[in-house]
Amino acid sequence: GDYLVTIEEKSKATFLRAYVNWRCMSAGSSRVCVRMVGHKMEESYSETLKEQMSIVEMPLSDPPLCISCCPVNGDLLVGCKNKLVMFCLKYLVINQNLTVLDFERSLILHIDNFIPAEVAFCARHIAVTTELDVLILKLEPVQQSADRTEQCAHSTSTLEQPVDGGPSTLTSQLELDEFIICQKPVELLGEESKLCEIPVTLESTELPTEDTKRFQVQYLLFRRFTPDQSPFGFCEETKLHSVQLLPVYQTGSSVAAHEETENERELLSLFCFFSLPHVGYLYSVGKLVELISTYQYSEKSEQAVLTPQFLHVITSEKLQCFTVRCSAAAARDEDPYIDTTVKACPPVTLDVCTLRMQLFIGPRAICHFKNHIILLTKADTEDITERRKPTRRMLSRKADSIKSKTNSESEPGWNLYIIDTVSTIQLYREMVDYSRTYENVKTESCIHLLSEAHLLVRAAIMDPSFLKPDEKEELLTAFRESCAFLGDCYSRFDTKDYHLALPYYRMSGLSMTEVLKRLLVSEGGEIQTYERGLIFYLTHSLNEDLNEELSQESANKVLQIFCVADPAQLPHILCSPCMTNVCPLTAMKYLQKVEKMMPSVVLTLTKAFMALKMGDLMMYEHEMDSYKETVLACGFIGQPKLLRQHKEGIVIPTEFAVHLKEMQPGLLVAATVALHENSKIELEEADTFFKMLCSNSVNTVPQLLVDFWEALLVVCSQEEIIQELLLRLTSQYVWRISKQQLPESKPLKTTEDLINSCSHFGLIFPWVTSIMSASSPSDKGYHEDISKLQSLLCSQSINIALALPVLEPLMEEGIVGLSVHVLCSTRLGRYNEAIEQLLKRCPDVAVLYAQHELKDDNRAVWWNKLLPELCKQARLTGSDCPVLISSLKAETLSVVAMELELRDFLSLLPEDGTAAFFLPHLLQCSQRKLLT
Repeated sequence: GDYLVTIEEKSKATFLRAYVNWRCMSAGSSRVCVRMVGHKMEESYSETLKEQMSIVEMPLSDPPLCISCCPVNGDLLVGCKNKLVMFCLKYLVINQNLTVLDFERSLILHIDNFIPAEVAFCARHIAVTTELDVLILKLEPVQQSADRTEQCAHSTSTLEQPVDGGPSTLTSQLELDEFIICQKPVELLGEESKLCEIPVTLESTELPTEDTKRFQVQYLLFRRFTPDQSPFGFCEETKLHSVQLLPVYQTGSSVAAHEETENERELLSLFCFFSLPHVGYLYSVGKLVELISTYQYSEKSEQAVLTPQFLHVITSEKLQCFTVRCSAAAARDEDPYIDTTVKACPPVTLDVCTLRMQLFIGPRAICHFKNHIILLTKADTEDITERRKPTRRMLSRKADSIKSKTNSESEPGWNLYIIDTVSTIQLYREMVDYSRTYENVKTESCIHLLSEAHLLVRAAIMDPSFLKPDEKEELLTAFRESCAFLGDCYSRFDTKDYHLALPYYRMSGLSMTEVLKRLLVSEGGEIQTYERGLIFYLTHSLNEDLNEELSQESANKVLQIFCVADPAQLPHILCSPCMTNVCPLTAMKYLQKVEKMMPSVVLTLTKAFMALKMGDLMMYEHEMDSYKETVLACGFIGQPKLLRQHKEGIVIPTEFAVHLKEMQPGLLVAATVALHENSKIELEEADTFFKMLCSNSVNTVPQLLVDFWEALLVVCSQEEIIQELLLRLTSQYVWRISKQQLPESKPLKTTEDLINSCSHFGLIFPWVTSIMSASSPSDKGYHEDISKLQSLLCSQSINIALALPVLEPLMEEGIVGLSVHVLCSTRLGRYNEAIEQLLKRCPDVAVLYAQHELKDDNRAVWWNKLLPELCKQARLTGSDCPVLISSLKAETLSVVAMELELRDFLSLLPEDGTAAFFLPHLLQCSQRKLLT
């Protein structure tokens, strides 16, 4: 809209001109300025540029043959013989009030032996055609170092030039002999298109600056056709026409149109269309190069124009309109969740349809702007009659075909039509109404027609550049409605794509209740069979944690549907949070029917659940007595929602779980352990579950959760989870002991049970028991927690270094703290520290400790640490401490005498000791020496 570019012919010379500021001419001003590209504006007449149209002359070394303007940034591409010339659009700021348009010739693509018939240019993508060849290229920017700038300016593709005497030379020689060469048809996509043997050389014509972009050529597609030998047309008439690149932008990207410039939109996908007289081809050339659709015309086409929603084609007598698949391809580029259970879109491979066909006399040219088709026709009776005559010339000289064309001076009979296309919403409504004629027969035609309507609306939403806000809202409403219609089709029809009912209903925004109402009302009466699409939708919706509760009527209807279509699913369906309002008596009747055909533990548990809801405890006990407790615990794996459900992301215990907590806590814990071990519940989720169940705050830990951790330790095999559980249990035992907090319920397992069943609980050492024998009566109430903590520390499983911060509050807590302190020191290999603590606070246990712990490599601690410390303590206390004396005399000296040489033993004895006291041990040591 900012400029109009033309190829003009005058006095046998061809000119390329751009008309800018043309709105002034249409507004009544007759002032015109003619200037050359790049001509510097003089300040003296710059102000007058506001009120006059400018004609910008664009000189070329070769006559221009075809032109194309990039719809994204306004750059211009000109096709000449053996080359393509690119002009960049520039906005020159003359002063604060005036900005003018200009062009700069920036790049030349040299293509040897190539005469372009048409060219299309969009977002650095170039599509160029000859009479029978199509080549699509992409200019990719490359970063070059300064010393390679000159080399890059003339970079060529890696393809070699054709050798002398190649196809081009051969063709020209045969043309002299009045033959036409029909080359083999070829289609090369992506990387393979480099093999087309059409070398492209780039020549940069910009003045080099720091910001100058350098490009390299990427080949995307090459296709070569052969002259059409079909009865529809003849060799000289078989030529490509209407090459076009169509951009599709990211949905919702803002386009702010200003007086002179437009914000660049984010390109999502790019499509290329070109056509032969009787068939058109639509390719995707964005992220993936592939053929999307092929269009077969009923008669020879003259020209075609592609839009995001339609393909408009003119023939000798008609204007035809076809559907396109650009929006289906672009939707998949934009949204990775297309074709999942979340979202869907009709396939790109959907058959194309003819939407409208209008008669015109002699259509010659067509173009498109927003919702208008501009059509140029020539009412020439002779020409039409001539065209209808059947001719049998299969081959003719070029001179003959040229003569038939050079017969056009200014003639009467030209007409210009501007045709308003039917609005998207109106056409959508018509298609939906028409689809209802197929509704009762339940055919694929209904799905196809509704898919067309859906794509029509989707394409309009993806091209929002000229929509008003209220139009967009109307389109979004139609989009959701079309999704609902497609959901209805896939749920009611017997089709292989029945699973699409789920994503389309989700996209429609309908609740489950609304969907059920639509389907059951539309059927008009009681249904005996339900299609797979409906069952698939209901199963997925009910098994997910939707925040929707069905009414009793709807829930009972769902039960009936599944009883008919998939009775095995009934227990699982009844456990859904959506089915909270179901009548338990009705549910029980359906479950009893199913049980006769296919009994299972899950079904029995579901019946027990329904019995609880009914308040029938006798029936509940009868069902629960059907299997052993271990079997029942494993049964919950089949349906965890019997115990816990999610609402708005929060774990909610069921009535069943509450009842088990009161009556069978062991079964509840065993079931939760089974769920965890089968990846049905995470550790954190189990924490929340038990806290919610026991009505505890987030910061307090109920005994039932501790029971769960202890039970899980017995069976868990993942080291990371084991360490986490050990730390949690240690922390909880320490908290209870230090806070003197008794558990609110009786623990399910005693220390002895855990030692016997779990390797992570070790036998409590005798010296620990000896320490604890001196504990005060106040500790007796927490004996179970104390012994469990000590048992954990006596095993080799817990990582003491990680547990030390958790144990810190207990270290100074009397006898319990001492046992914990010494256990930690021992596990860390700090035996000297452990002996010091024992001699200081509980000396009578020191030797017992040494006998248990100081073995093998640690034996030396006896004489290096224990013996000197005992002697020192005995000297300080004298005969007031008989325990120390007996420990020193009975155990310590006996061990040292047996282990050391006589000289070493003597050196360890204190100089101020009584000889009679040590003499028996000296004799023992010397006799051992004599015996050896």
